[in-house]
Amino acid sequence: MKFIKTFGVHIIAIVVTLLIIFTVVSLFLNSYTRHGESLSVPDIRGLKIEDAIHVLEQKKLRYVISDSLYFDDKPKLSILDQNPAPQSKVKEGRFVYITINSNKAPQVNLPNLLDVSLRQAEAMLASTGLKVGKLIYKPDLAKDVVLDVQYMGASLQFGVKIGKGTAVDLVLGDGLGGESIDMPDLTGLTLEEANNLLQSSSLTIGSVVYMGSISDTTTAKVVRQNPPFTEGATVNGGQPIDLFIRQ
Repeated sequence: MKFIKTFGVHIIAIVVTLLIIFTVVSLFLNSYTRHGESLSVPDIRGLKIEDAIHVLEQKKLRYVISDSLYFDDKPKLSILDQNPAPQSKVKEGRFVYITINSNKAPQVNLPNLLDVSLRQAEAMLASTGLKVGKLIYKPDLAKDVVLDVQYMGASLQFGVKIGKGTAVDLVLGDGLGGESIDMPDLTGLTLEEANNLLQSSSLTIGSVVYMGSISDTTTAKVVRQNPPFTEGATVNGGQPIDLFIRQ
């Protein structure tokens, strides 16, 4: 009888001990994992990387840069995407995987645009991630056909590597083939007015020479042009006209 009583006491002691151990472990795990507690992932898209890191650290979240892309119309080193998505419920310490906008444009090959139409050249440039800059017309029977590709006044060979998003200038035929055009008188016009008149005459602006100090180019006027205007003078279609402007 004494043995049975002692055995029962031991069993009860073991059960109590196990209950105490289970309770302590449960409390520890709940505290360690913050059971039932969660926070919302902040929306860091569009933020600069340093600002995004600051926001995540305030929320006690960690981050990993998982990818980088390049868009020239978005701020450099800004956040393009994130995972988990904004407002997702996560625990403290969770990793947020972010995609950033690279601060350096990837290099792409300039396609061969010579002898293609303007519309086709625009499509080829867009598919390569490049842009159309200025359209420069020169006398040629082939209207709107690419004769040359330039960047900052220098011709580019096809296949050359340039930064994605770069705008290149296209030299196009005007379809006139050197037809004689009456020289317009540009004296007294603003640059915008002179450019509109030249374009309507199938001519282009060449060099722009600033005479003296000019604070506002929109109000500066043409005081001289080269070739000069004389009554009855003609020039070849597509010829550039140099302008001298003064405030």
